[in-house]
Amino acid sequence: MFRPTGFADLAGRRVGVFGYGLEGRAAAARLDQLGVRCVLVDDADVAGALASGRGGHEALLGCEVVLKSPGIPRRRDDVLDLEAHGVTVTSALNLWLHDVDRERVIAVTGTKGKSTTTSLITFFLGCLGQAAQSLGNIGQAPYSPQVDTSSGWLVVEVSSFQCVDLDVAPATLVVTSLGEDHLDWHGTLARYHEDKLSLTRAPGPHCTMVPDTTTFHDLGARLGGEVIFVGADRSGLAAALGLIGAHNDANVALGLAAAAHVARVAVEDLRAAVLPRASQFTPLRGRLTLVGRDRAGVRYVDDGLATSPLPVVAALEVFSDAPVALVAGGYDRGVDYAPLVEALASRSAPTAVVSMGPAGARIAALARGAAPLVDVVDATTMDDAVARARAFLDGEGVVLLSPGAPSFDAYRDWAERSEDFTRVVREILGGEEWSLGRDSNP
Repeated sequence: MFRPTGFADLAGRRVGVFGYGLEGRAAAARLDQLGVRCVLVDDADVAGALASGRGGHEALLGCEVVLKSPGIPRRRDDVLDLEAHGVTVTSALNLWLHDVDRERVIAVTGTKGKSTTTSLITFFLGCLGQAAQSLGNIGQAPYSPQVDTSSGWLVVEVSSFQCVDLDVAPATLVVTSLGEDHLDWHGTLARYHEDKLSLTRAPGPHCTMVPDTTTFHDLGARLGGEVIFVGADRSGLAAALGLIGAHNDANVALGLAAAAHVARVAVEDLRAAVLPRASQFTPLRGRLTLVGRDRAGVRYVDDGLATSPLPVVAALEVFSDAPVALVAGGYDRGVDYAPLVEALASRSAPTAVVSMGPAGARIAALARGAAPLVDVVDATTMDDAVARARAFLDGEGVVLLSPGAPSFDAYRDWAERSEDFTRVVREILGGEEWSLGRDSNP
């Protein structure tokens, strides 16, 4: 079976692109630059592409190579059928990794914290005067013709969906955390962990940086490369960067370790270079971002990027002493919400769950049974959810959007859901702008 080791190998071949979203369009544009005409297929009715259920799959069977987009499960029946018929299924990111100077690539993956850590590494390298750009899930696809990857450090956020398709490792790899997520895609928790960590065992010399925690020490032989355990940063740099929560001490430490490693400087020297510039760092939207504060003192916090239980638990820990009304739920992909409900049940401060969507209904049912001191109410819209959360707090505490689930039962993506939350909050505040600088961090 023909296996390409770069985009140039596809010249003159029959190539398909399966999944015509952002990644698929970038892959098709890259192939077009090389003069490769390809078959475009998507599960949905998308302009310019065949529908997979109406002739698209048959068209892909006529290809030698299919570049699969990340959102399509690797072990789905139609993907396995392509391989059974001798079609090579790989990804554009895999081909790009074969093409690029992997010494300049820093890949970041993990259940939570990968977006923040990606942006931190890029910022830290910039503080040293070294060119770096954030790519992958956090930004543009690195193989897009619109992206110049010919120089500088390439900090690439990689999802578990993408890890499983990569058969070569970048020189530097960071794994931020390992919890439970995307079980609808991976099938089981064990398979999710195996897929997530598979990149650490990919061929090619590389170092793997992980948190110095029991979880990662217990993984042992499942981690590949030169494994470096990194302890949390306790210098207060996270707060100076506008990041809150103990989990961000770990993200900052990993970011410092990775940037210092590739730049060949001491972590202490890098920290000293970052601190005077810390106020220039812009925390990611949707990661414990303070949207506003009303006159009564209620804070409205957007943690919309928390689409699995683990980051929600971390967010609740940040506000352990404050009354919290948690707006949670969305698309139900079958993850275990027991750890989240345990975290809710253990809180001493007044707590409510405002549930939305199928995942919210399951969280609510579990909370009613296992967290009797937690108020549970159901909402159908974001306006309704924020109003119910605010009513519970009665003028004190935090309305926290930390869904613990994807958004696509009701929204296009997490950003649209966060924008809806922001809209509701601003309407409640009557258009008044409140200071959202670091002095106002939640």
